This record gives sequence, structure tokens and C-alpha cells, in this order.
Amino acid sequence: MSAPEINSSSKEEREDYIRRMFQCKGDCGSCGVCQVYHGMEPEIIFQDYIEGKRSFLEISMEYR
Repeated sequence: MSAPEINSSSKEEREDYIRRMFQCKGDCGSCGVCQVYHGMEPEIIFQDYIEGKRSFLEISMEYR
């Protein structure tokens, strides 16, 4: 599933996408989300995306 585009989605839809995409699996050894985002919650990392200020891709590229 692709991230909803800012211009065609609501704040709630983008927030829901981030929550579903990055929900904790409780097995950090195989998931890696915590390591990629340096232990920060994805909702914090992607706040500008959720607010419609920056694209999901733009923020993701900062952490590659």
C-alpha cells in the first residue's frame, strides 16, 4: 500500500497510514523500525507528512 498523497487525503487518513505502517511488532530484531528512526516514534518523525507540510517520500529519504 502506498502512502496517501497529501493533496488527496485527510490528516486522519495520513495519521492512520503511519500507525498501520509502523505498528510495533514487539520483535526489534526482525522489524528494525526502532533502529531506522533512532528510537523515535514514527508519528513524531512523520508529523510534517501527517500535517500535510512534506511528502512521505521526502521524510523517508532523510532516514536512508
